[in-house]
Amino acid sequence: MKNLKYIFFLIFILPLIISSCQTTGGVWLKEGERKGTAYKFGGQKMTDNILGLAKAYSEKDTEKLFPYYSEEYMTEKVKKSYKKSLDTMKSISMIPYKVIPLVGEDGKYKQVLAWSDEERVYKDGSYEKLNLMELFLLDDQGKVRDFKQWKAIDSVNFGMPYGGKFFGREKSENSGRPFVFSNRGETSILEKLVEDYNKMDVEGFKDAFAEEFTLNTYDGKSMKLKNSDLGNLFKPYRSVEWSPIAMLPIKIRNTDAASGVIVYSSEKRVFKNGRKWKKDLMEIFYFDLEGKISSMVQFAR
Repeated sequence: MKNLKYIFFLIFILPLIISSCQTTGGVWLKEGERKGTAYKFGGQKMTDNILGLAKAYSEKDTEKLFPYYSEEYMTEKVKKSYKKSLDTMKSISMIPYKVIPLVGEDGKYKQVLAWSDEERVYKDGSYEKLNLMELFLLDDQGKVRDFKQWKAIDSVNFGMPYGGKFFGREKSENSGRPFVFSNRGETSILEKLVEDYNKMDVEGFKDAFAEEFTLNTYDGKSMKLKNSDLGNLFKPYRSVEWSPIAMLPIKIRNTDAASGVIVYSSEKRVFKNGRKWKKDLMEIFYFDLEGKISSMVQFAR
């Protein structure tokens, strides 16, 4: 009798339980051939591979770590970069606390979502504590072919994405706001500006400036100039040498994209009459919304 009840359970009840569980879910919404497709859970091996990767990473053991990545991703250049990064750390600890392996419903698109706590102690004394959410994309062999990372930064960190405070000459809506790094290519623009300046390439140099801009020199002069006024910039000089020491692109947090770059540098100028000029400079280059230099302020020693 008991056997009959068990057989009845297997034949009639178990299929009902299984059919009530979803085997796929979610949706891919971006345009393309995968649009509208769902996901299903991947196998345990996908989870185990990410846990193994995290362990090797925490041990800073590149011999164990690199095999978790595909050869296409883990090139010699990437290996060198990983080793260099890990070598800056006294210790690192990546502890996953949630791992979700997913596969496209066609079985082709493999990925693992992983949440983890990570602590990094650097040899220079810096410290980071992070909460990470990472997406690992896997190839057909289950190796990581790419990954993306999102992070929440703990307040105990020495490094933060914003800081300082803007005061202003007069009280305004921006007073009291912190600064953030700007990233509209200002550093690259200024690096090219330095290169063109040292080559005394007027046309290249002019390209970084707006049609009209303001120049405030170290000796207290303020000039409103047009881009075309730069044509005779190098006329008095036999040679120039501008050597940047540091560039810091910043903007006030929660404002438009206009930014300023603080540049610390040294400069030498040799005039055609034989006179020599040499100074350490601290300059602020202000970039407008079009990414052009709209004004600059210069201080000298």
